Amino acid sequence: MLILTYKKTFSLWLLLAAALLFPCAVQADITIKDSQREITFNETPTRVATLSWELAEDVIELGVTPLVVPEIKAYQEWVAKPAMPSSTMEIGNRAEPNIELLAQLKPDVILISDTLKSLRPRLERIAPVVFFDTYRADHNNAKQADWTFLTIAKLLNKTDMANKKLAERDRVLMALKAQLNSAFPNGVPPVTSIRFASTTSAYVYGHNSMPQYALDLLGIKSALSLPTSQWGIHQQRLKKLKAVENGIVLYFKPFYQEQKLQASRLWQAMPFVINKQTASVESTWTYGGAMSLKYLAEALTAALLTVAP
Repeated sequence: MLILTYKKTFSLWLLLAAALLFPCAVQADITIKDSQREITFNETPTRVATLSWELAEDVIELGVTPLVVPEIKAYQEWVAKPAMPSSTMEIGNRAEPNIELLAQLKPDVILISDTLKSLRPRLERIAPVVFFDTYRADHNNAKQADWTFLTIAKLLNKTDMANKKLAERDRVLMALKAQLNSAFPNGVPPVTSIRFASTTSAYVYGHNSMPQYALDLLGIKSALSLPTSQWGIHQQRLKKLKAVENGIVLYFKPFYQEQKLQASRLWQAMPFVINKQTASVESTWTYGGAMSLKYLAEALTAALLTVAP
Protein backbone atom coordinates (compact mmCIF):
# COMPACT_ATOMS: atom_id res chain seq x y z
CA MET A 1 0.00 0.00 0.00
CA LEU A 2 2.84 2.34 0.84
CA ILE A 3 4.57 1.46 -2.42
CA LEU A 4 1.40 2.21 -4.49
CA THR A 5 0.98 5.55 -2.75
CA TYR A 6 4.59 6.45 -3.47
CA LYS A 7 4.20 5.54 -7.11
CA LYS A 8 1.08 7.71 -7.44
CA THR A 9 2.82 10.63 -5.73
CA PHE A 10 5.89 10.21 -7.91
CA SER A 11 3.73 10.20 -11.05
CA LEU A 12 2.04 13.41 -10.01
CA TRP A 13 5.44 15.04 -9.49
CA LEU A 14 6.49 13.90 -12.94
CA LEU A 15 3.39 15.46 -14.50
CA LEU A 16 3.97 18.71 -12.61
CA ALA A 17 7.64 18.81 -13.62
CA ALA A 18 6.71 18.19 -17.27
CA ALA A 19 4.21 21.03 -17.20
CA LEU A 20 6.86 23.40 -15.77
CA LEU A 21 9.57 22.31 -18.18
CA PHE A 22 7.37 22.25 -21.29
CA PRO A 23 4.77 25.00 -20.87
CA CYS A 24 4.24 25.20 -24.64
CA ALA A 25 2.64 21.79 -24.56
CA VAL A 26 -0.38 23.38 -22.86
CA GLN A 27 -2.19 25.42 -25.54
CA ALA A 28 -5.06 27.65 -24.49
CA ASP A 29 -7.80 28.69 -26.89
CA ILE A 30 -7.35 32.06 -28.61
CA THR A 31 -10.45 34.21 -28.87
CA ILE A 32 -10.45 37.38 -30.97
CA LYS A 33 -13.16 39.74 -32.20
CA ASP A 34 -12.91 40.88 -35.80
CA SER A 35 -15.04 43.61 -37.42
CA GLN A 36 -18.10 41.36 -37.44
CA ARG A 37 -17.95 38.72 -34.68
CA GLU A 38 -16.00 36.74 -32.09
CA ILE A 39 -13.91 33.77 -33.26
CA THR A 40 -12.08 31.13 -31.18
CA PHE A 41 -9.07 29.15 -32.38
CA ASN A 42 -7.81 26.01 -30.62
CA GLU A 43 -4.19 26.83 -31.48
CA THR A 44 -2.10 29.60 -33.02
CA PRO A 45 -2.50 29.62 -36.84
CA THR A 46 0.75 29.27 -38.76
CA ARG A 47 -0.48 28.94 -42.37
CA VAL A 48 -1.90 32.46 -42.75
CA ALA A 49 -3.55 33.42 -46.04
CA THR A 50 -3.75 37.20 -46.48
CA LEU A 51 -6.01 38.41 -49.29
CA SER A 52 -5.37 42.17 -48.96
CA TRP A 53 -2.16 44.18 -48.94
CA GLU A 54 -2.64 46.04 -45.64
CA LEU A 55 -3.29 42.78 -43.79
CA ALA A 56 -0.26 41.20 -45.47
CA GLU A 57 1.79 44.15 -44.19
CA ASP A 58 0.62 43.50 -40.63
CA VAL A 59 1.44 39.79 -40.79
CA ILE A 60 4.93 40.41 -42.23
CA GLU A 61 5.64 43.12 -39.62
CA LEU A 62 4.86 40.52 -36.93
CA GLY A 63 7.56 38.22 -38.28
CA VAL A 64 5.16 35.73 -39.89
CA THR A 65 5.46 34.81 -43.57
CA PRO A 66 2.05 34.94 -45.28
CA LEU A 67 1.14 31.74 -47.09
CA VAL A 68 -0.37 33.72 -49.98
CA VAL A 69 -0.82 37.37 -51.04
CA PRO A 70 -2.60 38.71 -54.16
CA GLU A 71 -0.79 40.67 -56.88
CA ILE A 72 2.69 40.31 -55.39
CA LYS A 73 4.49 42.08 -58.28
CA ALA A 74 2.24 45.14 -57.89
CA TYR A 75 2.72 45.01 -54.09
CA GLN A 76 6.48 45.23 -54.57
CA GLU A 77 6.03 48.31 -56.77
CA TRP A 78 3.31 50.23 -54.91
CA VAL A 79 3.67 49.13 -51.28
CA ALA A 80 7.38 48.26 -51.18
CA LYS A 81 7.64 48.16 -47.35
CA PRO A 82 7.71 45.77 -45.60
CA ALA A 83 9.41 43.55 -48.17
CA MET A 84 7.43 40.55 -49.34
CA PRO A 85 9.06 37.23 -48.28
CA SER A 86 10.27 35.22 -51.28
CA SER A 87 8.40 32.09 -50.18
CA THR A 88 4.96 33.76 -50.18
CA MET A 89 2.83 32.54 -53.06
CA GLU A 90 0.74 34.57 -55.51
CA ILE A 91 -3.03 34.04 -55.14
CA GLY A 92 -4.36 36.12 -58.01
CA ASN A 93 -6.27 39.38 -58.17
CA ARG A 94 -7.12 41.35 -55.00
CA ALA A 95 -10.78 41.45 -56.03
CA GLU A 96 -10.89 37.88 -57.37
CA PRO A 97 -8.40 35.58 -55.60
CA ASN A 98 -7.86 32.04 -56.89
CA ILE A 99 -10.18 30.19 -54.50
CA GLU A 100 -9.46 26.76 -55.96
CA LEU A 101 -5.72 27.21 -55.31
CA LEU A 102 -6.44 28.55 -51.83
CA ALA A 103 -8.44 25.41 -51.00
CA GLN A 104 -5.57 23.20 -52.18
CA LEU A 105 -3.09 25.04 -49.92
CA LYS A 106 -5.19 24.35 -46.78
CA PRO A 107 -4.50 27.53 -44.74
CA ASP A 108 -5.17 27.65 -40.98
CA VAL A 109 -6.84 31.06 -41.31
CA ILE A 110 -7.82 33.50 -44.07
CA LEU A 111 -7.57 37.26 -43.45
CA ILE A 112 -9.80 39.50 -45.60
CA SER A 113 -10.79 43.16 -45.81
CA ASP A 114 -13.91 44.93 -47.05
CA THR A 115 -13.28 44.15 -50.73
CA LEU A 116 -13.92 40.42 -50.16
CA LYS A 117 -16.59 40.69 -47.45
CA SER A 118 -19.24 39.10 -49.70
CA LEU A 119 -16.98 36.06 -50.23
CA ARG A 120 -16.74 35.26 -46.51
CA PRO A 121 -19.29 32.38 -46.51
CA ARG A 122 -17.55 30.73 -49.47
CA LEU A 123 -14.06 31.19 -48.00
CA GLU A 124 -15.20 29.73 -44.66
CA ARG A 125 -15.65 26.37 -46.39
CA ILE A 126 -11.83 26.38 -46.70
CA ALA A 127 -10.71 27.78 -43.30
CA PRO A 128 -11.80 30.19 -40.55
CA VAL A 129 -12.06 33.72 -41.94
CA VAL A 130 -11.11 36.89 -40.02
CA PHE A 131 -12.56 40.09 -41.50
CA PHE A 132 -11.39 43.69 -40.94
CA ASP A 133 -13.09 46.81 -42.33
CA THR A 134 -10.19 49.08 -41.42
CA TYR A 135 -11.18 51.84 -43.86
CA ARG A 136 -14.56 53.50 -43.24
CA ALA A 137 -15.85 57.06 -43.37
CA ASP A 138 -17.41 56.90 -39.89
CA HIS A 139 -14.29 56.11 -37.86
CA ASN A 140 -10.64 57.11 -37.50
CA ASN A 141 -8.81 54.92 -40.03
CA ALA A 142 -5.41 55.32 -38.34
CA LYS A 143 -6.73 54.19 -34.93
CA GLN A 144 -8.57 51.33 -36.59
CA ALA A 145 -5.37 50.25 -38.36
CA ASP A 146 -3.68 49.99 -34.94
CA TRP A 147 -6.62 47.94 -33.60
CA THR A 148 -6.42 45.61 -36.60
CA PHE A 149 -2.66 45.20 -36.08
CA LEU A 150 -3.07 44.34 -32.39
CA THR A 151 -5.94 41.92 -33.10
CA ILE A 152 -3.86 40.04 -35.68
CA ALA A 153 -0.96 40.05 -33.20
CA LYS A 154 -3.18 38.38 -30.59
CA LEU A 155 -4.29 35.79 -33.12
CA LEU A 156 -0.66 34.99 -34.05
CA ASN A 157 0.64 35.13 -30.45
CA LYS A 158 2.75 38.21 -31.25
CA THR A 159 1.29 40.84 -28.93
CA ASP A 160 4.63 41.75 -27.31
CA MET A 161 6.21 42.26 -30.72
CA ALA A 162 3.27 44.41 -31.86
CA ASN A 163 3.54 46.69 -28.83
CA LYS A 164 7.29 47.09 -29.40
CA LYS A 165 6.67 47.96 -33.05
CA LEU A 166 4.11 50.61 -32.16
CA ALA A 167 6.44 52.11 -29.53
CA GLU A 168 9.28 52.19 -32.05
CA ARG A 169 6.95 53.89 -34.56
CA ASP A 170 6.25 56.63 -32.00
CA ARG A 171 9.98 57.16 -31.39
CA VAL A 172 10.65 57.44 -35.14
CA LEU A 173 7.82 59.96 -35.56
CA MET A 174 9.20 62.14 -32.76
CA ALA A 175 12.68 62.08 -34.32
CA LEU A 176 11.29 62.99 -37.77
CA LYS A 177 9.28 65.85 -36.28
CA ALA A 178 12.41 67.23 -34.60
CA GLN A 179 14.33 66.92 -37.88
CA LEU A 180 11.66 68.92 -39.75
CA ASN A 181 11.47 71.58 -37.06
CA SER A 182 15.21 72.04 -37.40
CA ALA A 183 15.07 72.21 -41.21
CA PHE A 184 12.14 74.67 -41.20
CA PRO A 185 13.01 77.13 -38.38
CA ASN A 186 9.97 79.28 -39.21
CA GLY A 187 7.66 76.27 -39.20
CA VAL A 188 6.74 73.79 -41.89
CA PRO A 189 4.21 75.34 -44.30
CA PRO A 190 0.86 73.56 -44.80
CA VAL A 191 1.24 70.45 -46.96
CA THR A 192 -1.09 68.69 -49.40
CA SER A 193 -0.23 65.19 -50.59
CA ILE A 194 -1.62 63.78 -53.81
CA ARG A 195 -1.40 60.83 -56.18
CA PHE A 196 -1.83 61.67 -59.85
CA ALA A 197 -4.63 60.00 -61.77
CA SER A 198 -3.49 61.63 -65.03
CA THR A 199 -1.73 64.80 -66.15
CA THR A 200 -4.94 66.75 -65.53
CA SER A 201 -6.40 65.21 -62.34
CA ALA A 202 -5.22 63.88 -59.01
CA TYR A 203 -6.41 62.04 -55.90
CA VAL A 204 -5.95 64.50 -53.04
CA TYR A 205 -5.42 63.06 -49.55
CA GLY A 206 -7.50 64.80 -46.90
CA HIS A 207 -9.13 63.98 -43.56
CA ASN A 208 -9.13 60.27 -42.70
CA SER A 209 -6.35 59.45 -45.18
CA MET A 210 -3.19 57.76 -43.94
CA PRO A 211 -0.86 60.38 -45.53
CA GLN A 212 -2.71 63.16 -43.68
CA TYR A 213 -2.59 61.20 -40.41
CA ALA A 214 1.17 60.88 -40.90
CA LEU A 215 1.44 64.63 -41.54
CA ASP A 216 -0.71 65.33 -38.46
CA LEU A 217 1.66 63.24 -36.34
CA LEU A 218 4.55 65.31 -37.72
CA GLY A 219 2.73 68.47 -36.64
CA ILE A 220 1.94 69.61 -40.20
CA LYS A 221 -1.41 71.07 -41.27
CA SER A 222 -3.19 70.35 -44.55
CA ALA A 223 -3.01 73.02 -47.23
CA LEU A 224 -6.52 72.12 -48.45
CA SER A 225 -9.64 71.52 -46.38
CA LEU A 226 -11.53 68.48 -47.66
CA PRO A 227 -14.45 66.51 -46.16
CA THR A 228 -13.96 63.09 -44.54
CA SER A 229 -14.40 60.04 -46.73
CA GLN A 230 -13.84 56.26 -46.50
CA TRP A 231 -10.29 56.40 -47.83
CA GLY A 232 -9.77 60.10 -47.16
CA ILE A 233 -9.26 60.86 -50.85
CA HIS A 234 -11.00 63.19 -53.29
CA GLN A 235 -10.38 63.22 -57.03
CA GLN A 236 -9.85 66.81 -58.19
CA ARG A 237 -9.07 68.53 -61.44
CA LEU A 238 -5.45 69.64 -61.33
CA LYS A 239 -6.39 73.31 -61.69
CA LYS A 240 -8.09 73.08 -58.24
CA LEU A 241 -4.62 72.77 -56.72
CA LYS A 242 -4.03 76.43 -57.51
CA ALA A 243 -5.71 77.03 -54.16
CA VAL A 244 -2.46 75.84 -52.53
CA GLU A 245 -0.85 79.27 -52.87
CA ASN A 246 1.56 79.31 -49.93
CA GLY A 247 1.75 75.63 -49.16
CA ILE A 248 3.70 72.61 -50.34
CA VAL A 249 2.40 69.88 -52.67
CA LEU A 250 3.93 66.40 -52.47
CA TYR A 251 3.03 63.69 -54.98
CA PHE A 252 3.49 59.96 -54.54
CA LYS A 253 5.34 57.79 -57.01
CA PRO A 254 5.08 55.82 -59.18
CA PHE A 255 3.62 58.18 -61.79
CA TYR A 256 4.58 57.12 -65.30
CA GLN A 257 3.63 60.43 -66.95
CA GLU A 258 5.80 62.54 -64.64
CA GLN A 259 7.95 64.06 -67.39
CA LYS A 260 4.89 64.89 -69.52
CA LEU A 261 3.23 66.54 -66.51
CA GLN A 262 6.25 68.64 -65.62
CA ALA A 263 6.46 69.92 -69.20
CA SER A 264 2.80 71.00 -69.26
CA ARG A 265 1.84 74.69 -68.98
CA LEU A 266 -0.85 73.84 -66.44
CA TRP A 267 1.69 72.34 -64.02
CA GLN A 268 4.25 75.07 -64.61
CA ALA A 269 1.61 77.71 -63.79
CA MET A 270 0.91 76.28 -60.33
CA PRO A 271 2.06 78.65 -57.53
CA PHE A 272 3.80 75.85 -55.62
CA VAL A 273 5.73 74.91 -58.77
CA ILE A 274 6.77 78.53 -59.40
CA ASN A 275 7.85 78.81 -55.72
CA LYS A 276 9.68 75.47 -55.86
CA GLN A 277 7.46 74.08 -53.13
CA THR A 278 6.77 70.66 -54.64
CA ALA A 279 8.55 67.30 -54.60
CA SER A 280 7.93 63.63 -55.29
CA VAL A 281 7.55 61.02 -52.54
CA GLU A 282 9.06 57.58 -52.92
CA SER A 283 6.61 54.74 -53.51
CA THR A 284 4.77 54.18 -50.21
CA TRP A 285 1.37 52.56 -49.76
CA THR A 286 -1.26 55.15 -48.84
CA TYR A 287 -3.95 52.63 -47.78
CA GLY A 288 -1.82 50.44 -45.56
CA GLY A 289 -1.68 48.98 -42.07
CA ALA A 290 -0.47 50.37 -38.75
CA MET A 291 3.20 50.52 -39.62
CA SER A 292 2.53 52.25 -42.95
CA LEU A 293 2.20 55.46 -40.90
CA LYS A 294 5.90 55.19 -40.07
CA TYR A 295 6.89 54.54 -43.69
CA LEU A 296 4.67 57.40 -44.87
CA ALA A 297 6.16 59.79 -42.30
CA GLU A 298 9.70 58.79 -43.33
CA ALA A 299 8.97 59.23 -47.05
CA LEU A 300 7.09 62.52 -46.60
CA THR A 301 9.88 63.88 -44.40
CA ALA A 302 12.51 62.95 -46.98
CA ALA A 303 10.50 64.80 -49.66
CA LEU A 304 9.98 67.86 -47.45
CA LEU A 305 13.68 68.12 -46.68
CA THR A 306 14.34 68.59 -50.42
CA VAL A 307 12.30 71.83 -50.40
CA ALA A 308 13.46 73.13 -47.01
CA PRO A 309 14.83 76.71 -47.04
